[in-house]
Amino acid sequence: TRRKLLSIAKRGRKLGMEMFVLDDGWFGERNSDRAGLGDYSVNKRKLPGGLERLAGSINGMKLGFGLWFEPESVNEDSELYRAHPEYAVKIPDRAPSFGRNQLILDLTNPEVRDYIVKNVSDILDSVPISYVKWDMNRHISDVYSRLSPSGEFFHRYILGLYDLYRRIFGPRPHILHEGCSSGGNRFDLGVLCFAPQIWASDDTDSVERLSIQKGLSYLYPQSVISAHVSASPNAQTLRDTPLSTRFNAAALGVLGYELDPGELTAAERKQIAAQARFYKQHRKTLQFGRFSRIEGVKPDTEAFSVTGEDETIAFVFSKGGSAGESQDRLRIPGLDPGKTYSVEAVPQSLSVKSFGGLAKHALPVKLRPDGYLMTLINRHIALTDGPFSASATGAALAEGLPLNSRYIGTGYSPAIRLTGDYGSSIYVIKELPKRETGLQCKANKE
Repeated sequence: TRRKLLSIAKRGRKLGMEMFVLDDGWFGERNSDRAGLGDYSVNKRKLPGGLERLAGSINGMKLGFGLWFEPESVNEDSELYRAHPEYAVKIPDRAPSFGRNQLILDLTNPEVRDYIVKNVSDILDSVPISYVKWDMNRHISDVYSRLSPSGEFFHRYILGLYDLYRRIFGPRPHILHEGCSSGGNRFDLGVLCFAPQIWASDDTDSVERLSIQKGLSYLYPQSVISAHVSASPNAQTLRDTPLSTRFNAAALGVLGYELDPGELTAAERKQIAAQARFYKQHRKTLQFGRFSRIEGVKPDTEAFSVTGEDETIAFVFSKGGSAGESQDRLRIPGLDPGKTYSVEAVPQSLSVKSFGGLAKHALPVKLRPDGYLMTLINRHIALTDGPFSASATGAALAEGLPLNSRYIGTGYSPAIRLTGDYGSSIYVIKELPKRETGLQCKANKE
């Protein structure tokens, strides 16, 4: 296990990642979701040398080290439950209801909070941890505590949760605390007082994330919305989405990648490295810029922009395609109508396999779509999306700047945007300096 984790971290570092996060399974007898939850002792059969050795190796790669916890729950098959079954929330004389094979710990009980504070704090102080994902993966269905009247249970439970946050993270301001409850079930201002970013949803499908993150944008800035690029086809929807679109959606929040770099092709690794460089270069704008939802786009399109101190970054997403697309226009309201701006598309690629048998029409030789040579080509080569470069006034951009055409079955050309279903593009808009006018001397003819 340790060798596998270090391999993932090493590959991620080469792609430009800045932190490695260890998820579930590192503690107790946590070999499935039926056991071990509540026992925060490191499983040294999986991690020889413990977290100290693993974190040391991760830090040696110049990566931060993060850790997942789910401190509010317990499995019946755990040392904690065997020692203190009364810590779990259960209604007397009734069989408990389980969610994900686990019970909820009674946070209204000071003894339970003391146990969690000590055990989590001991882990956090034993290794150089810079990030914690605090997860909560089931609803509270049994409402009972001998220490709290039933009508006050939920209120007192959340007060107990805030007490945990204060005692654990207050003395450790160097740790970034990300809140999570199967995603965004706790995306509220109370939790944000203690956790400056929230995992928006376990649904990482980039097309669905457009709706999720658009909805959140009415209430929250991008800097608190944690968004990741995951593998494709997506685990929740089985939708196969271009790597560029998965990044473009996640770039509208706090970016992360949750996939195994060892399962990527050489072409995909090259794309991710370029994505990481772009995000770092524009991170201040993407996380802290003024977010706008661009209205008036076509029904199958979503468009957003983020404006920083010296640039605007626009995102255009296609949620579906047709064989006779009208020309797309890039519309950016809010710029100075009298100034001139440069508009540059961010380079991106599409995998050769996306074309299936159509790839034969773009190559000088005929190859089987599922053959060895085509598979080899797909691993190392990706087709370039159409570049776009223009200058326009703020007034023209408010009206809509015509873009280069989408692919509509007319053959591959480097000038065409390879959007298709779920394709997308990013454009960087910057103000151009005014041209200086030199002194002129004009002579009249006699």
